[in-house]
Amino acid sequence: IITASTLFFSMLAIREGVVLKPYRDSVGVPTIGIGSTTYEDGTPVRMSDKPITYDRAVQIAKVHTSKTERLMKQPIANVALYQHEYDAYLDFVYQFGLGNWRTSSMVRFLNKGDYVSACRSMLQYYRAKNRNCKIRSNNCIGVWTRQVERVNKCLGG
Repeated sequence: IITASTLFFSMLAIREGVVLKPYRDSVGVPTIGIGSTTYEDGTPVRMSDKPITYDRAVQIAKVHTSKTERLMKQPIANVALYQHEYDAYLDFVYQFGLGNWRTSSMVRFLNKGDYVSACRSMLQYYRAKNRNCKIRSNNCIGVWTRQVERVNKCLGG
């Protein structure tokens, strides 16, 4: 049974950063730790919340990822993935959410066995709050560069 790799968590901390007090993410959502918008029990992060420790940030991310993994696997239950593909899709879901995943062409392509198209279809997601993140001046270029990195990882690069 495949699960998030150690490399996944290391890269997540690098990409998301580790911020121990509440801050607003690129679309204005209160966030804490390693890109977490909720705590372990599902309570949303509030800007007035107290800072957390590094260990708590890791714990929140692991609990969040574990819940996400169970739900992410449902629409692709019969699809075999390599670890690098799995980690790329999990990172996508961590950033863009389960709703986008469930209705995505990635899921449709994976269920048809078209792994290359599934990976490449991640490139359809390049917006944050209706801003085109391919355009540097929109102040969300990191969303786009992360997608390109995901696709490369997914394709085995």
